[in-house]
Amino acid sequence: MPSTECSSTIVGKGGKMTATAVVNGDASMDSLSESSTDPKITNGHHGNSPLSAGEPPSPASPKLNGGAVTPEVSLTNKPPSCKKRSRRNSDLEDKTLWDSSYNGAKLQRMAGRETTLRQRPPQRTIFQAGLTPCSKARSSTSSPKPKPDLNSCVVQNGPLYSPVSPHVPPTPTLELMEQDSKDSAQSSSTSTSQDTGTPPEYKDNKGFGIGELVWGKIKGFSWWPGIVVSWRITGKRQASLGMRWLQWFGDGKFSEVSADKLDSFMAFPKYFTQASYNKLASYRRAVYQALEMAADRSEKIFPPCETDNPDDLVKTMLEWANGGFEPKGSEGLKPKGENWSLNHHVFEVSVLEYYPPVKKQKTNLYKSKVGIEEHYSREQMVHEVLKNNRSIEEFCLSCGKTRVVTFHPLFEGGLCQTCKDIYLEISYMYDDDGYQSYCTVCCGGREVLLCGNANCCRCFCVDCLDILVGPGASENAKVLDPWRCYMCQPAQQYGALKQRHDWSIKLQEFFVNDNGQEFESPKMYTAVPAEQRRPVRVLSLFDGIATGYLVLKDLGFKVDQYIASEVCEDSISVGVVRHEGNIQYVHDVRNITRKQLEEWGPFDLVIGGSPCNDLSIVNPARKGLYEGTGRLFFEFYRLLNAAKPKEGDDRPFFWLFENVVAMGVNDKRDISRFLECNPVMINAIEVSAAHRARYFWGNLPGMNRPLCASGMDKLQLQDCLEHGRIAKFGKVRTITTRSNSIKQGKDQHFPVLMNGKEDILWCTELERIFGFPVHYTDLSNMGRGARQKLLGRSWSVPVIRHLFAPLKDYFACE
Repeated sequence: MPSTECSSTIVGKGGKMTATAVVNGDASMDSLSESSTDPKITNGHHGNSPLSAGEPPSPASPKLNGGAVTPEVSLTNKPPSCKKRSRRNSDLEDKTLWDSSYNGAKLQRMAGRETTLRQRPPQRTIFQAGLTPCSKARSSTSSPKPKPDLNSCVVQNGPLYSPVSPHVPPTPTLELMEQDSKDSAQSSSTSTSQDTGTPPEYKDNKGFGIGELVWGKIKGFSWWPGIVVSWRITGKRQASLGMRWLQWFGDGKFSEVSADKLDSFMAFPKYFTQASYNKLASYRRAVYQALEMAADRSEKIFPPCETDNPDDLVKTMLEWANGGFEPKGSEGLKPKGENWSLNHHVFEVSVLEYYPPVKKQKTNLYKSKVGIEEHYSREQMVHEVLKNNRSIEEFCLSCGKTRVVTFHPLFEGGLCQTCKDIYLEISYMYDDDGYQSYCTVCCGGREVLLCGNANCCRCFCVDCLDILVGPGASENAKVLDPWRCYMCQPAQQYGALKQRHDWSIKLQEFFVNDNGQEFESPKMYTAVPAEQRRPVRVLSLFDGIATGYLVLKDLGFKVDQYIASEVCEDSISVGVVRHEGNIQYVHDVRNITRKQLEEWGPFDLVIGGSPCNDLSIVNPARKGLYEGTGRLFFEFYRLLNAAKPKEGDDRPFFWLFENVVAMGVNDKRDISRFLECNPVMINAIEVSAAHRARYFWGNLPGMNRPLCASGMDKLQLQDCLEHGRIAKFGKVRTITTRSNSIKQGKDQHFPVLMNGKEDILWCTELERIFGFPVHYTDLSNMGRGARQKLLGRSWSVPVIRHLFAPLKDYFACE
């Protein structure tokens, strides 16, 4: 996403605040929406305006460093030759120095003796094009009062504050503007005035008027709290029809968002994400600011806190929000007054990017050996490794802690439990450009560098380069074009960073092993003598386009019966036509009863993969395993148990369940707990021309054996193209149901050249990439989009062939 580099300084001098900002160059942003209903972000031509481009708040995953969140922002101008771009670094936080009078006022509010809203600044001078300078009088603020005890916590009609450790510098403060004004973009203060003579500007009858608290969604980011503002406060143009200007909580930036992608703040339980709240400092700050304003509008008084735990301090506010903002509800959240001005509702943030208290060393009562965790920063970790010759395997490569629970799958070093859970959850999370969403090393990072190898989709954060490789490594990498990441460069030591020579094996072990859950090994069946083998009977749930049946026939299995549950009519049409009516369709899986299974069975193989919409963390509105389509997993679990042989029946019985890798770690563990086994992770990139990482649970023989390509697999994109077409890339990113998922690289190029011009992948080429026969989905006058959706929901044929091959020792083959 294009970004505007700016430097800003806010200093207190002589009792006044002066703000200066310098914008380097112009910035423009293409529309990111796929349809008219998608949200849009618009960065107009800045000209001389000191306001930065309207951008969404950055959901960058903060690096865990002893539990503390350290906001680090790089504002260094990049060299002209650098073509790298930064992502997840739009969370530009002003490093603000307040004068002593302001600090006194802030501490008064923390003690509960003042309102939580920031006092108005002194009189200021406004400069606006075409007008003469003028001064506006400001009401004087109350005189500072003695500083209260920081260890106390009082909450009165406002937010909750956490005590700050005396050993930690004060948390930087941000300010959020919320007002309908016509102030100049070149004002020397961040406050603006009210325009009382302006008629309502949003007249499309879609609701969401100025001052309303909302949840907003723009492409590439999760749902985020914001407030509807006038276009005048943004310093940009008027909003298009059906659009709203939003100011995001957390960083105060602006975006133009479709009204169709807004929802009332009353929908807090629907859009609030606990996982993001736990891991992202920017998200915590935004939620806290929104709740603070909601509490002020509703005149909500919270009881005084009884503990110093920051988590307990905000628990009451979250419970209030999840409970519907009682007693006033939606009425309490409305802006006050007809011509409501926000000039007195500008407040600062001082909590939720808190520093937790120092952990006490605890003795492990279950072991004779005392377990004490040593706290190291990553800089200290590098010093211990390079200077004191300590093994890097003793440290968490992501945060520097010494309580390591497992190994890092790609580089020498370990991972603590917290970083392991994060790595499991988001290491296979990709952005729209096909690159990893977060750093390959730490699964965090505000600014990342993208690998210049066209076949690599990895990125590395600036912090990991400067700390692990060496100071200045990131700046050196930015100059190189193309820059190749440390997985593509020769396997050697780069500072403290060294690639594992067996990383491909370790990566598989990392996703298979879960120290938190150990299960008994699945029952192993002895091979059936050739003369006693019989045709296989299959129950396929969420069958899709009959990939299971296709692979069984390709491997030569005799299929006695294939019962398939599928609700998509296009998928059913493909199965019926391509397999000549040999598949018996039973439609909705929820309507299948135990009695029907007894009539159709017994079954030898049960397979399926429930929809991943509400499980994938890529979906910000996901509902999880227990709601929405996530609940369909339990239909698989129910029918699997019903189809299993009764006790005393020793006939071979196998099953396979598939789902996306980029799911919440808790959802993954819950699925494993029900299925009583840990999954294996298989990426189709090793046997096809496309990335496609998936979890597979099951008891098939040799599921965790290495994935090896066969002679019939097409490993390069060029092998999948029609005659006369040239592949620009060796491999392509994960192909989904979305039409733009075939675009490749940071510049979003189409992957094929034809007659000297870029071109999309044809449907026959997509079928080859997935391993299907050519024209497999070409029927019923289906268009290209419909065929890609069928393929995007399907399994990779070479992967399923790899999993089904060992079954030839158990069932009859032709």
